[in-house]
Amino acid sequence: MAAVLFIMGEPLICINNVYKIYNEGFENEVRALDGLNIRISQGEYVAIVGASGSGKTTLMNILGCLDQPTYGEYVLDGELVSALPDRKLARIRNRQIGFIFQGFNLLPSLNALENVELPLMYQGIRGARRRDMAEQALERVGLESRARHKPGEMSGGQQQRVAIARAIATNPPVIMADEPTGNLDSRTGLHVVEILDTLHADGATILLITHDSNVSAMARRQIRLSDGRVVESEEYSHGRSV
Repeated sequence: MAAVLFIMGEPLICINNVYKIYNEGFENEVRALDGLNIRISQGEYVAIVGASGSGKTTLMNILGCLDQPTYGEYVLDGELVSALPDRKLARIRNRQIGFIFQGFNLLPSLNALENVELPLMYQGIRGARRRDMAEQALERVGLESRARHKPGEMSGGQQQRVAIARAIATNPPVIMADEPTGNLDSRTGLHVVEILDTLHADGATILLITHDSNVSAMARRQIRLSDGRVVESEEYSHGRSV
């Protein structure tokens, strides 16, 4: 029987008996997720960890409304999103979730400010208000002085900070970070982790995928996956287990 993780407070995210199955019914069937039950409350800082093939990226794709489960329910902020059409999933991604990826995913032809403005443009925010929101986001990550520089003119750490600014420009309630320090040296990676810690302190719900134990220890809770199942959930206080 799959373990159920209960956290105090009203759950923001509910994963109810979720399966993600590829090639179902065939000899090469793969159960990337195998009956997951997870609860995450508003304002939590959660690290999802596990070996390659454990299901953590598949889980993040479902949590981020980039994919849908084969079976089971995903409820986000009281809304059953696991069966929504693509158009509505796109709306949820744009308004409720900020994504940070290992590869930065910045457009090389745009400068930092223009890259940060993109999600605001998709929301229909126009003109001076959009520019002001993007500038505020860059200021929060300490890159206001690099606003007119393109990605090729910045270091990897600066590019990741632009990506974080883009993720937080719309003030989404959930930030999802997939190996955000994976392409960075340890010192620069620590700076990125400190920014995530500040965002959490400001009230954001942070979901972090990482293979780095030093990074995952910065979270307040760790969920460890193996073969598509939760095998451990450990709570932390200021980076230490409790």
